[in-house]
Amino acid sequence: MSPLQETKLFAVNHLHLAKDALHVYVALALFLGSAALFRWPLKSWRPWLVVLVAALIGEAWDLRDSLTYHTALHLRGNLKDVLNTIFWPTVLVLLARGTRVLKRG
Repeated sequence: MSPLQETKLFAVNHLHLAKDALHVYVALALFLGSAALFRWPLKSWRPWLVVLVAALIGEAWDLRDSLTYHTALHLRGNLKDVLNTIFWPTVLVLLARGTRVLKRG
């Protein structure tokens, strides 16, 4: 098992989270963390892109592990993981761009 898979299993088991929930937490941490760290506005595409790139790298690593360890490929599951990961960052970007919900007072 690769270090990535071991880390994900550790987090799922010790934080008592489903794998899908782990994707959401990581996505929001990356989105909000990169926006805060680099002082990017939430309406910017840049923090969203950080999440997308991380999701794609993570799924590519999962596919590589499946090939390396001769386990079944689950391409629909990989796509679901990417979509699940970018869902809330996408909602936040759209809210920041199209509404006053995330505007400063």
